[in-house]
Amino acid sequence: MVDILDLFGGPGGWDLAAQLLGLAVTGIERDHSACETRRAAGLGTVEGDVRAYGPADFPQATDLIGSPPCQTFSIGGKGAGRRALDAVLHFASQLAARRDIRSGLASLDDERTGLVLEPLRWVLEALDTGRPYRTVMLEQVPTVLPVWEAMAHILRAEGYSVVTGRLNAEEHGVPQTRTRAVLVARRGDEAFLPAPSHRRFSRRLAQNEGDPALSPWVSMAQALDWGMTHRPALTVAVGTGAGGPDPSCVGGSGSRATLYGERDAGRWIADTRLKPADSLPAYRGGRKDMIRVSVADAATLQTFPQDHSFQGTRTKQYEQIGNAMPPLLADAVIRRAMARELAARSSSQAA
Repeated sequence: MVDILDLFGGPGGWDLAAQLLGLAVTGIERDHSACETRRAAGLGTVEGDVRAYGPADFPQATDLIGSPPCQTFSIGGKGAGRRALDAVLHFASQLAARRDIRSGLASLDDERTGLVLEPLRWVLEALDTGRPYRTVMLEQVPTVLPVWEAMAHILRAEGYSVVTGRLNAEEHGVPQTRTRAVLVARRGDEAFLPAPSHRRFSRRLAQNEGDPALSPWVSMAQALDWGMTHRPALTVAVGTGAGGPDPSCVGGSGSRATLYGERDAGRWIADTRLKPADSLPAYRGGRKDMIRVSVADAATLQTFPQDHSFQGTRTKQYEQIGNAMPPLLADAVIRRAMARELAARSSSQAA
């Protein structure tokens, strides 16, 4: 039996992948708009704060997924999590010693920072109650890798096989150069990260160059029918380096420079839907010919299906998309991490 629990369900990036693989999954999510998105997609949803629950509330769960909020750790955010990294690592060691860290987490500048340790709390509580999770799959921005490595050390001591590393989304068919820190833990057999199915993007190599055993990376224009023809999209982002909103949904100044540079160099397919900047929300320093990625475009770049109906205000929809695990990347992680369960499911169906 497989029954996955997703601690930070969001709009369903992980859960869509699991569901398409035939795996049962339920997601906990406290953002109402994201919950409405999940419900519209038919995903099992518990609306609430993950800190208010524990393994005893989901005794049927066999496997665990977690993509804690990334904003405080993200390069595009204000960096409260990055500044608190040493404290977070200390709290992880305290959790491993089965000490209560709630008051310490409450002292952090941003309450979202401590949420990165929630998966560890759940795994340890499940172990202590005699119902350990068989698989643990975690994802966050690259700056969280030291936290995943600290968790890996703790989980190995508890009997898990654990791997951590950075996964480049374009190496798994996602049409954007999005890098994520991933942890996979397995109890009872060896843990693995997925091998690339596509070539990694390099400015020095053309799309048709590189390892012939791998598929070429997917360009922004191939995914959207407009945009950059000679590279994948940049990381879909909903904020700027100063922590504020980005109405163009293309990221910070470096991302904008790349987009406009590729267009000005002719490595571009025009989008007839583009609007002049005067008709868009005010953006200091914006160009009259501002490039704007729509909600539907951002969802496509994140590999959500076209019929995935994002709910809430436009800002809420962008937030859900930008913070999500790309379903195609989630599919790669789940397929490799849970290969044994998927093979058993296929065998039972064939019989």
